[in-house]
Amino acid sequence: MDFAALGLPEPLVRALARQGITTPFEIQRATVPDALAGRDVLGRGQTGSGKTLAFGLPVLARVAAGRPARPMRPRALVLVPTRELAMQVNDALLPLGKSLNVFLKTAVGGVPYDRQIDALRRGVEIIVATPGRLGDLIERGICQLDDVEVTVLDEADQMADMGFLPEVTELLAKTPANGQRLLFSATLDGDVDALVKRFMNDPVTHSTAPSTASVSTMDHHMLLIPPHEKFPVAASIAARDGRTMVFARTQLGVDRLVEQLAAVGVRAGGLHGGKTQRMRTKTLAEFREGRMNVLVATDVAARGIHVDGVTLVLHVDPPKDPKDYLHRAGRTARAGESGAVATLVLPKQRRTTLAMMEKAGVAPAETRVRVGDPVLAELIGAREPSGVPVRVEAEPRGYGDRSGGSRRFDDRSGGPRRFGDRPTGDRRYGDRPTGERRYGDRPTGDRPYGDRPQGERRFGDRPTGERRFGDRPQGDRDSRPSGERRYGDRPTGDRQYGDRPTGERRYGDRPQFGDRDGRPQGDRRQGDRPTGDRQYGDRPSGERRYGDRDTRGGFRSEGRGRDDRPRDDRRGFGGRPPARTH
Repeated sequence: MDFAALGLPEPLVRALARQGITTPFEIQRATVPDALAGRDVLGRGQTGSGKTLAFGLPVLARVAAGRPARPMRPRALVLVPTRELAMQVNDALLPLGKSLNVFLKTAVGGVPYDRQIDALRRGVEIIVATPGRLGDLIERGICQLDDVEVTVLDEADQMADMGFLPEVTELLAKTPANGQRLLFSATLDGDVDALVKRFMNDPVTHSTAPSTASVSTMDHHMLLIPPHEKFPVAASIAARDGRTMVFARTQLGVDRLVEQLAAVGVRAGGLHGGKTQRMRTKTLAEFREGRMNVLVATDVAARGIHVDGVTLVLHVDPPKDPKDYLHRAGRTARAGESGAVATLVLPKQRRTTLAMMEKAGVAPAETRVRVGDPVLAELIGAREPSGVPVRVEAEPRGYGDRSGGSRRFDDRSGGPRRFGDRPTGDRRYGDRPTGERRYGDRPTGDRPYGDRPQGERRFGDRPTGERRFGDRPQGDRDSRPSGERRYGDRPTGDRQYGDRPTGERRYGDRPQFGDRDGRPQGDRRQGDRPTGDRQYGDRPSGERRYGDRDTRGGFRSEGRGRDDRPRDDRRGFGGRPPARTH
């Protein structure tokens, strides 16, 4: 049976043939006719069995037969649990959609909104999304699900495991109640059943294998190792020829293992949810293209990812859930290929690991191994690492998760620009072009600080005869000519800060405190008063000052002066007449 016999349109069959896809897999033969007929479909198949095309082909055929999508109203929705799986689905369906003039777009977190918003405003027929980002776009009013005719849930069991069930339920409730629903999963357990009962109408179920079945072309090994030899054994396995996926339990464990492998000469990439989307995409692309043979990942990051040619899956940390074991193991032996799965087990983990594998329907071959055992090379091709450290590319630091082309700190053309590391010609302190005026770099030649021409006025370097504070001619203090004014001793008429003409009143240019009566006409300043002037600490008897108030204390009543003199004899602060009060 070929794809044309399943009822797919001829342009789609030709597009598949151009990619070398001519014979459908078992789950595709089972589900495509019912999906094309408009039935709700439950598809359960072991990972790597071809579920992406099983739902993708009928969705493309139905959308292509209808009208183009309206702006911000897609006609089909594909929900997936992870960003990588969304991109994988999009990559598989995009060339097929072009043959039918059907546009697809991903809506995932970790990348800027602008391209996704622009595509939705232009109109896209199929949107492949993660629940979180799609919810954000709906809240912003950029996307509406009123026109959705087909909704697909891929890897539904994983979405339930990751806690996306409330978001998925809310999104499905926004789609039309009479729309078609396709649900594909490796397992159909209780959480998935809740979605089925609420949103699916008389679904037809297609299961290609029991949920606990393992791929028949896969060899399972349980390697019993001493605790202190866990990393050396893992490094020798990672140094083998061929593509290897290594699973660790935590994000920290992934990063540590990547660094340790690099130190012994094994180049590996890390994949987990704590990395930026750009680094995750780059690492996965390098692994797919064969530029590195080892990918170290967590369960969540690698769930549903398809990479051709993975011949070994290594569990450095044994999974606790049988479903996780099946999903990890499903990264190899995909679509009929052969592969091996090895699990490193410490003595204290043996009992629980065997029980977990039994629930997963796996009967592994147990082998006790140590570093350098020939049996490791015989079973899975292990060999000693080179020992020459390799460089691990550090993840660039920046604000947010931005896609390529987005400008951000440390992401400029020509490499990151830092303080003290600017390109030639860059303007910085002490390296400005000639003619630019700044403090200490004025025209009239090259005039740096401490090298100014004669006649330039600066602090501590004034010509003879110029009057300044602390540098006055002999006899200046008490024998100034009448009318000379200064705070800093400037001539009359030069109006600068601190040197205004007589009569102008301002703060700092009034007679000093204690400079009350009997002052001579002329300039008055602190420390330069004529004989008889009253200074601080030299007041006549009876004058009141701070700390010498009457015994009543507190504020003086209105009308009482600062001292006991008559009201008309009082003066204000600095010798001024008091303000009138009413």
